[in-house]
Amino acid sequence: MLQPGLKRRLTRVFVSAAAVAALGASSALAAPAVVAEPSATAIPGVDEIVHSPNLRSIANVPQQGPFTKDSTGTDIAFTKGHAIIGTYDGFNVFDVRNPYRPKIVSQVLCPGGQNDVSISGDLLFLSTDSSRSDNSCNSVSKPASDKSAWEGIKIFDISNLAAPKYVAAIETDCGSHTNTLVPDKRGKDVYIYVSSYAPAANLPDCQPPHDKLSIIKVPVKDPAKASLVATPVLFPDGGNEGGANPDGTRRSATTGCHDLTALPEKDLMAGACMGDGVLLDISDRLKPRVINRVQDNVNFAFWHSATFNNDATKIVFTDELGGGGMATCLEKFGSTRGANGIYQITGRGDDRKLEFVSYYKIPRLQSETENCVAHNGSLIPVPGKDIMVQSWYQGGVSVWDFTDAKNPKEIAFWERGPLSNEKLVGGGTWSTYWYNGYIFSSDIVKGLDVLDLNDWRTFPAKLVRQNQFNAQTQYKLHPGFNNN
Repeated sequence: MLQPGLKRRLTRVFVSAAAVAALGASSALAAPAVVAEPSATAIPGVDEIVHSPNLRSIANVPQQGPFTKDSTGTDIAFTKGHAIIGTYDGFNVFDVRNPYRPKIVSQVLCPGGQNDVSISGDLLFLSTDSSRSDNSCNSVSKPASDKSAWEGIKIFDISNLAAPKYVAAIETDCGSHTNTLVPDKRGKDVYIYVSSYAPAANLPDCQPPHDKLSIIKVPVKDPAKASLVATPVLFPDGGNEGGANPDGTRRSATTGCHDLTALPEKDLMAGACMGDGVLLDISDRLKPRVINRVQDNVNFAFWHSATFNNDATKIVFTDELGGGGMATCLEKFGSTRGANGIYQITGRGDDRKLEFVSYYKIPRLQSETENCVAHNGSLIPVPGKDIMVQSWYQGGVSVWDFTDAKNPKEIAFWERGPLSNEKLVGGGTWSTYWYNGYIFSSDIVKGLDVLDLNDWRTFPAKLVRQNQFNAQTQYKLHPGFNNN
């Protein structure tokens, strides 16, 4: 999550592979912190690593070059054995074909948080949700109350991963907090579904009500002609009104969506929309249609993201209680606040419904100084099983099995101790995804972490190879095959 605001032009882009090489030893793998055996109750020391026996760290690459330790790491997308990781200041391109020795290939300096990323072919889509003076990579911050301020989607050509090229930018109402790509059915165009929210009367480009999506059409052969083509309203009734949960924490009103996850093969999309969880029909790409909506006005505070299981019979919705900046993995919040909600998809066609089954939250308590809540993750492709790897900010990485949706359980974990014992300091893992046999984590402060999971329950996933992977564009995965 983290904040909502750019106009025309291009410029300042990459530190190339040659420039990165000049960084010398700074791009070498960081020495791992001391590893401790896990304890049921003890909070690890500052930066101390604890983990289950079946999950271990094999590499870490800290922020460097134009990105300092203050460059907040965000989302990850993968292509051709490379991981592209957003930061509030731009994005990094890592060669991860040897996961034990990831290498920085290029770094694009282009401020405009969150800079969430997605990839289609040789195109990279970058979300800007902080108002900027224009749409270039040289822009500076500008109040969103200024009509000339810019927010939206930037497009880069990454056919040469060592030298990404800025191609175009499209402004969208309320910016682009996250983006989800969906190919058209002919393969000629890509649609970018833009999630944004937080309208206000004093924001000329983000006026209430804002209960809609922005859809951008990108011609694959001529991405410079990308344009905004539709703004469908999902919540004509205004969605969840928000309010207070029983424990006094606030429940968000719905003013748009935070995140969308598409399942193009089945023409489905799951929306995590602040106060609502939504199942959508996207058979008409420009007219997404709500099939079913659910709310949880007891335990959920902010519907943040969604993940289908491999058979599209379940959806995991996350609740980002506290917006990612709060310590919610504490005894006083229990096991149902700041957790995942597992929903079964029942029925057929327009009669499909989302039915709540259970909650899942990491079983380890964290300290008062650690921001910790359910965040971004992905399926681990195991046939006949529903197993997910997921970020929990300073709660670390959790691998959990929800095959039995009524009884989800953790099967592996890895985490660092708090960044501070004295005060709450934001950090931890933002996004954690499975790609080509390994787990890749974007840490807000510590950079790229690579983990190796060795567990009999997930061995079949080691055989899956994907050319490209976007966590918000899911496809049915088949072990032993190249899934593109």
